Amino acid sequence: MKIYISVDMEGMAGITAPFQEKEEVPSFRRSLHNQVRWIIQGIQESERNDEIEEITISDSHGSGTNLSYDELSQMDERISLVSGSPRRQFMMACLDETYDVAFLAGYHAGPGEPFANMDHSFYGRVVSCLKINGTYMNESTTNAALAGEYGVPVGLVVGDSGLKSQLIDQGMMPWVRYVVTKESLSRYAAKFRPQSVLRADTVEAVKQVLRSDLKAIPRYRVEAPLTLSIQFKSTAMADMAAQIPGVRRVNGTEAEVVCSSMHELECGISAITALAGQSA
Repeated sequence: MKIYISVDMEGMAGITAPFQEKEEVPSFRRSLHNQVRWIIQGIQESERNDEIEEITISDSHGSGTNLSYDELSQMDERISLVSGSPRRQFMMACLDETYDVAFLAGYHAGPGEPFANMDHSFYGRVVSCLKINGTYMNESTTNAALAGEYGVPVGLVVGDSGLKSQLIDQGMMPWVRYVVTKESLSRYAAKFRPQSVLRADTVEAVKQVLRSDLKAIPRYRVEAPLTLSIQFKSTAMADMAAQIPGVRRVNGTEAEVVCSSMHELECGISAITALAGQSA
């Protein structure tokens, strides 16, 4: 069995604002590693631990250089780390059909969710709204759709209450097991849960997912051809994106492109937002 874990930052307990990434580095990194450690503990305590051959962890925030290879390796000898950028399928790099289940940790709500902590989509300074085939998407559903294309289910999401509202309460991914890290109070404020409770909930959620029939977990699927639509924060960003062959300008701040697969679409998000970000 192979498990894939994509690790983001904004949905982690202990963090409420982007400045902490650079001004509170030890605490910032400890928050990420703690959450990963609890997931690994859940795997090790699960009934299927002996069946698991590989645990791939994708460092999926910013430049992808937030997690320590040495520290992760000490947690479990089966861990491999995907690090750095650029890379294809950025947040889900190296995922393919050989994996049995995917976990998303430290994830957050998409842009516009009321009272969600650090809500955004992929490149916060650039993207106002992202849609696939006309449907509003956040990073969780987009990455789950990529996993679904490979036949891999997302069994667990760990993130803030804002993302829970989107995935569970609003029905974007109601089947997924969800662990709330913090009660989001505003874009840059949150109430963190007691660490002992969050640790216990994470361990138990992982064990429950692995105890379940993984083949019965729904795969998030979208039908090709896939129209990726991005509404940018400014017309200058849309100006840049519209220079890419195949990209169609919809209006002053929105552009779209048709993709043949989720793999192509995820790569397109990285390329288009990076180019548009030069005008940020």
